[in-house]
Amino acid sequence: MRIILTIFLLASTIFAQSLSPEIKEAVVKIYSSAKVPNFNKPWVSSNTRSSGSGAVIDGNLILTNAHVVSNATFLEVQKYNSAKRYIAKVVAVCHSCDLALITTEDKSFFKGIKPLKIGDLPYPDQKILVAGYPMGGSTLSVTSGIVSRIEHQTYVHSGESLLAIQVDAAINPGNSGGPGIIDGKIVGVAMQGITMSQNIGYLVPSVMIKHFLKDFKDGKVDGIPELQVLISTLENPAIKRYYGLKDNQTGIVINKVLPLGNSAGILKSGDVILEINGKKVQDDGTIEFRKNEFTSAKYAIDLLQFGDTAHLKILRDKKVLNVDVPLKIKSDKVWLVKLYKYDVDPTYFIYDGYVFSPLVENIVDKKQRNCSLTSLLQVPATKDKQEQVVMLGVLPDRSNRGNQDLSYFMVDKVDGKKIKDFKEFYNIVKSKKDGFLVLSNKFNKEIVIDVKEALKRNRKILDMYNIQYGKSKDLK
Repeated sequence: MRIILTIFLLASTIFAQSLSPEIKEAVVKIYSSAKVPNFNKPWVSSNTRSSGSGAVIDGNLILTNAHVVSNATFLEVQKYNSAKRYIAKVVAVCHSCDLALITTEDKSFFKGIKPLKIGDLPYPDQKILVAGYPMGGSTLSVTSGIVSRIEHQTYVHSGESLLAIQVDAAINPGNSGGPGIIDGKIVGVAMQGITMSQNIGYLVPSVMIKHFLKDFKDGKVDGIPELQVLISTLENPAIKRYYGLKDNQTGIVINKVLPLGNSAGILKSGDVILEINGKKVQDDGTIEFRKNEFTSAKYAIDLLQFGDTAHLKILRDKKVLNVDVPLKIKSDKVWLVKLYKYDVDPTYFIYDGYVFSPLVENIVDKKQRNCSLTSLLQVPATKDKQEQVVMLGVLPDRSNRGNQDLSYFMVDKVDGKKIKDFKEFYNIVKSKKDGFLVLSNKFNKEIVIDVKEALKRNRKILDMYNIQYGKSKDLK
């Protein structure tokens, strides 16, 4: 009797961890062809092909990862247990939280598929199933595991730190965009794993999915707002005494308020944030988002939408104040180096063989970072300098000889005048018809260009290197 009971319990466990045919039919395979720009050689791009996964939700929509459809030129989707592919298109994308919505041109694709619902944020130790179409085969794969932890992690696609679900269910290339299922509902979207690890994978949690869907209700996606301040923790007892915190007070101290950010003119350096939207901030920079569960204090801001207001309790000059911070400004506006660009061609301008571009995160490549570029990632934009112009490299020619080895030259001034952004730089260079053009960096190192010779050689240099256009489309 004991053996029979054991076998019955084992069979029940297996059944509980399987997906119903109805749910399997809602999990689809996505084929993507993409044009990937090269921001270091901005006139060049490459074509790639890849596949991912997605899940059908309400509204004839397919939920997937942003990185599955990023830079896509052609999309197709395929149903479970079907050989037919349907042409698809992107409806909405949020690169910061790595989520996207796509749909098919032929709406008959959705016939007979019951859309999946979005569930609540799961708890650690809950059993979870991850469905998708990973490498190693062409049919639907379902892996099982448990929710290991829930906390802020860095999303590889965007570099943003947001809440994530860690699971021990296998997640492999091709799983991206596939649903994590608990009790028949989507609790997360598979987005990344850690190589050389023992089954550590991450999902975009349902709270961020719901944020994305709410964000898109007005027909456009704004993303995740931020306070746009730099902070330090207060775990050291001496620093807590220095800022005048009482024994029962905890928080984080503001080191810098970004000049063009949401908090400019409202918060100050030295302010201690005690609470965010009623959530007490701990000395280590966390908040309790659920009983006995903690994550980064920025989670209280992550849940808000652009246009909302963050309510803060702060300690300023040893006095407790309540302040409101309207969340209107996107983070791309507040940094000197602009955030990673997706689905767009690079902005560039070639003059006398010198290749100029605004400095964006795509150029500060993770695989070949150097100190001079990386240090600029933490520099805020100001009213007078909102964008960094970089000379990426030189196309060698008789007119620029001696400078052929120059690269990543940060242009600070043109003819002794500081420049605000790339547009101003471009207009100054284009308007000059004779004389010398002098470009200098912050160390006063100079590049001197003979304007008449440059105008004479420009087209010849482009033809010599088989470059059709000397500037990007947005400058034409």
